Amino acid sequence: MSSTTLERGAQTHPDIPSYGKVNVDILRILSRPGKIWWLLFGLAVAGVGLLGYSWANQLISGIGLTGLNTPVSWGVYITSFVFWVGIAHSGTLISAILFLFRAKWRQSIYRAAEAMTVFAVMTAGLFPIIHLGRAWHAYWLFPYPNERLLWPNFRSPLVWDVFAVTTYFTVSSLFFLLGLIPDIAAARDQAERGSLRHRVYQLVSFGWRGTDRQWHHFGKAYLYLAALATPLVLSVHSVVSWDFAMSIVPGWHATIFAPYFVAGAIFSGIAMVITLMVPIRKAFGLEAYLTTKHFDAMAKLCLVTGLIVSYAYITEFFMAWYSGEDPERHAFWNRAFGDYWWATWTMLTCNILIPVLLWFKRVRHSIAALFVISIFVNIGMWFERFVIIVTSLSQEYMPFAWGNYRPSTTEMGIMVGSFAWFGMWFLLFVRLLPPVAIAEIKEVLPAPLRPRAGAEAAR
Repeated sequence: MSSTTLERGAQTHPDIPSYGKVNVDILRILSRPGKIWWLLFGLAVAGVGLLGYSWANQLISGIGLTGLNTPVSWGVYITSFVFWVGIAHSGTLISAILFLFRAKWRQSIYRAAEAMTVFAVMTAGLFPIIHLGRAWHAYWLFPYPNERLLWPNFRSPLVWDVFAVTTYFTVSSLFFLLGLIPDIAAARDQAERGSLRHRVYQLVSFGWRGTDRQWHHFGKAYLYLAALATPLVLSVHSVVSWDFAMSIVPGWHATIFAPYFVAGAIFSGIAMVITLMVPIRKAFGLEAYLTTKHFDAMAKLCLVTGLIVSYAYITEFFMAWYSGEDPERHAFWNRAFGDYWWATWTMLTCNILIPVLLWFKRVRHSIAALFVISIFVNIGMWFERFVIIVTSLSQEYMPFAWGNYRPSTTEMGIMVGSFAWFGMWFLLFVRLLPPVAIAEIKEVLPAPLRPRAGAEAAR
């Protein structure tokens, strides 16, 4: 398609970007960062420093610095682990499942969602090591043949976690890097020849030239990885839920946990995508690529998964009452009206009441409203994991063994630092790699600017 045709199309449809303008708009993000980026990056690095200081203090003084005790042996650390694994799910959902279903609205958001997946799994992986206390024994987490009699117990769901999370991280990283190749090649061609950035892009683009043969193999590989990654959306958080459901702790031993956890993971993951994409859209002027239609689709998906989570909450309380089992009834009564009532009602408010606003089109088309709602959803989903873990462990079967749990400043410092760790990697990603897929954006450009329509216009 000639440049004359592109100019004619751009004049006819001034709001529709051309192929060349897509490259310019997206690759402009990779230019020298501004003051706001450096401010956010500095805050993220400071937060990572808080994480490192708190963890180092725990290593020196021992796990006793935490609020963990005999009845509540899991606390903020495992809550955050489950939360971050859940956040990672939306990336695979958007990039793999919606790709297989040919949902066109995914093109503008899936790259950032995939990056979020990789960084969220990296963040989640910190917490099992931190929770060990003796981090130098972290290799005990991996199930390899050994002479130790107690660990690893290959029948334990905790060992299943290792297989599930490492597999998910491997496949998600490959899927993320494979999809980046054409766009890295575009960034390579724009970078100053001979510079460090150009050499790195040249290495990571694997000699991409955009030939027909390369596109053919790229499409096949992307399709196969999408098919491979799709079962992981269902399996990984199902395995995480079995950490709880395989026990006999009241409030945990339930068959609903696998679909309940998967729906909650997608719910929180989509909310996190909205939280991240709104500032990116505003900061880099990507309104033409991240339209209200994209946010409307994400809001609808968030609403559907939120309704599933709400149904799961109602089912849990109903079955606890209907079962006639006193420990189960007490566990859920304790959740709603016990010592941690504030956490439970925060969870219910953020995950049931506030998402009801997404039924209204005006709210779904308000970017500011979606941003605020997405933050509340993620607050509620963190408290959901806290409620599930702490309320059940604090009061099990025997009243004389009951005890409360209060997170220490060390735990809270590490938890806050984990968000900074995630934010640091995401900020680096935005400045080093295209956060919006250039190649796939061009596939869904409106007809007047696509080659076939351009050729007809030229005739």
